[in-house]
Amino acid sequence: MDETEFWELVDSTREASGGDPEEHADLLVERLVQLDPDAVLDFARHFESRYNRAYTWELWGAAAVLLDGASDDAFDFFRCWLIGQGREVFEHAVHDPDSLADLLDDFDEEFDGDGEELGYAADEAYEQLTGTVAPDLGIPSAPPEPQGTALDFEDDSVLAERYPKLWERFRS
Repeated sequence: MDETEFWELVDSTREASGGDPEEHADLLVERLVQLDPDAVLDFARHFESRYNRAYTWELWGAAAVLLDGASDDAFDFFRCWLIGQGREVFEHAVHDPDSLADLLDDFDEEFDGDGEELGYAADEAYEQLTGTVAPDLGIPSAPPEPQGTALDFEDDSVLAERYPKLWERFRS
């Protein structure tokens, strides 16, 4: 599975789910079990590499603005959700997290921002196909700390200054 196929699977299942993260994960599993186990592992590698790439202080700050705070787990689930939003949103957000203000139509912190189940879709599909747990993907794991410079997520003035568009749209 190449990168284009990966994003096509993400996009088509998101569109079919109407944006519901849990339904998105269910549809993704349904689509993945139609593939062979090697293709599922390829999907998992694409997902995991993007998940690791999104492990930055900058994105964590954006998540903190959108979610009105973001614990370690909340940020993990946010990164899964961000991948689920598709290539354009993901790539723009990685390069400029404040651009999420322009890329997201709506954002409801009770409904959006938590794609935990998306993070398990490939594992679930692989297990359904093979009856075994997916092997190690053979890709580098995320660093122990996010990339970039840490931000004080408790200081609203820091967040408002760093993410002016997100702050204006979702917090003011």
